[in-house]
Amino acid sequence: MSLTGLAIIYIIIWWIIFFAILPIDVERNKVIKIEGEDPGSPENPKMLKKFVYCTGITSVLFIIIYLLMKFEYLNLRNIIT
Repeated sequence: MSLTGLAIIYIIIWWIIFFAILPIDVERNKVIKIEGEDPGSPENPKMLKKFVYCTGITSVLFIIIYLLMKFEYLNLRNIIT
């Protein structure tokens, strides 16, 4: 598989994992209500922590998928056709 194809697979996996991790560990206790602000918005969404976790999980999954494709246990060309 080409480098572009591998990059696309990594990015797709990364976004799926990111959206799965996004609602985890969110505190929504609003003490002060500000006019025009959504009351469900988190105080501290901890985005850097979520980016790091997402990248780590995605890297592990991508390595597993890459090895499965390399040793032809998972052949995407046969699945499509």
